[in-house]
Amino acid sequence: MTGFGIQIEPQFGFELDEIVKLADLAVENKLATLWFSDHFMLNQDTADRVLLDPWIIMAALSQLNKEVRMGSLVFCNSYRYPPLHAKMGASLDNVSDGRLEFGIGAGWKQLEYQAYGIPFPDDSVRIAQLAEAIQIIRGIWTEEKFSMNGDHYEVKEVVSYPKPVQQPHPTIWVGTMKAGPKMLDVAAEFGDGINIAWSFTPGDTKDIFERLDKKLRQYDRNPDEFKYSVGLWTHVFETDEQMEETIRQNAKSRGISEKEYRERVKSAFWGTPEHISQTIHEYIEFGCDQLIFMFPHEQEEEQIELMGREVLSKL
Repeated sequence: MTGFGIQIEPQFGFELDEIVKLADLAVENKLATLWFSDHFMLNQDTADRVLLDPWIIMAALSQLNKEVRMGSLVFCNSYRYPPLHAKMGASLDNVSDGRLEFGIGAGWKQLEYQAYGIPFPDDSVRIAQLAEAIQIIRGIWTEEKFSMNGDHYEVKEVVSYPKPVQQPHPTIWVGTMKAGPKMLDVAAEFGDGINIAWSFTPGDTKDIFERLDKKLRQYDRNPDEFKYSVGLWTHVFETDEQMEETIRQNAKSRGISEKEYRERVKSAFWGTPEHISQTIHEYIEFGCDQLIFMFPHEQEEEQIELMGREVLSKL
């Protein structure tokens, strides 16, 4: 059965009480999971913007809302050594009674790497590091002592308790915004699931999932035992006229033509409840296990309620 969730971008500026309120509202409206990005800064001009660490947010949220699941889209592998990710993940799964969805990616935001003094190797190296990191994290979660000597990481007889509550461990989602062949390989060989985001139409998604199925079979893995999710930049409008007015106003505020703005948002998940519902059914038909909606910042509350009332309650 397909699950639904919302994406929160701490880098946009969220206080904890705002996040708790959104979590409560999300659960009431059939959005079972809050997913969080993993960033240190939006840009160098936002020195006074609140940006709470996603691990800390989720730990606090796990105690303030006992129903919502918590996921990462996605933790950046480069920002924490793999055994640390394993330890933090197991700890959060315990304190939340098994409500962690563990998404991880290769990292991309070079601005943050440079600002925080973290090495930023090329794409192929970061992807290879991710592949090794997933093996280490899974090994630490499932074995009494775990060792691995890879090209990028070496760990020796790691002891880590407690193990995760979820058995055999939380789902390891491999996140990618490009769905290139190397990332699909990592997901197929080492992941439990994949998340693609944020600009993939149903047709794009179906094509990517079909390519991934082929790769899974190459690694002697059963696609039916793999999980598929899509993140969607979402805006639900009560009428087509309201959507058209928003397009006009947004183009004007950005100083660009309507044609150029329409081109920018053509792959966004925008529309009336009827259109949104119809398109959700398309994603479900070809096997999406999770649909994750990122609503316009500062419109999350009204969008959650509209999505719940006019779309999800009628599916």
